[in-house]
Amino acid sequence: MGVVTCITSGKGGVGKSSLCAGLGAALAKRGRRVLLIDGDAGLPALDLFLSCAEERVYDIADVVAGRAAVKDALYPCPWEERLWLLPAPSQEKDCISPLVMRQVMDLLIPYYDHILIDCPAGLGTGFRSAASAAQRALVVATPDPVCIRASAKTRLELELAGVSQQRLVINRFHAESFRSQKVFSDLDAVIDTAGIRLIAVIPEDPELPLREASGLPLPLHSKAAMAFARLAARLEGEQIPLASLHKF
Repeated sequence: MGVVTCITSGKGGVGKSSLCAGLGAALAKRGRRVLLIDGDAGLPALDLFLSCAEERVYDIADVVAGRAAVKDALYPCPWEERLWLLPAPSQEKDCISPLVMRQVMDLLIPYYDHILIDCPAGLGTGFRSAASAAQRALVVATPDPVCIRASAKTRLELELAGVSQQRLVINRFHAESFRSQKVFSDLDAVIDTAGIRLIAVIPEDPELPLREASGLPLPLHSKAAMAFARLAARLEGEQIPLASLHKF
């Protein structure tokens, strides 16, 4: 039986979809069967990142409405074996309710080792649907005060939804920029403000947006790919120390 993880934040533009795609690929490289569910109705991105956009015909709303079988709405990633995508609805009005999301998850979870749900920005219906079906959450944040404050709010909303297993991912981190802002004294101050235990720091990697725009995988030895691999290992219980922040 697989594990369902929602990838969320209280603020948009922090790189949730990038993290979802990168982490999914890293887990698949570990030999796991991984399903990504795009929960961002109206603004899907994962089909582009995984190079599935041209093949896409059905999405999760078609499954729920009975217009397609579940298997017909699952798209394999052409460049990563064991990685699949269930796309988001193309229209926001088709956002899936929490009750229906749980029912869909019951159908899917026996077939995958990991299911990652990419939440939309904010704490609305899409967030509640993902949280209702998840066993744990990754709260993604960039190290700026507005985003970290939003992460603290997200933590509380996840707890209300019954998701107590939460970890913080600091994304798009650049050590020199972080120090020059002089907003937080160090990463411990960031963690204390969010109130969530840290699991990973993903460095800023200029190659990432270029690869995503082309629907191509990251080179295995790129900074972001190696960080995603470390995060995947930690999620599966390995004791992997954080890389030195001076390298970022």
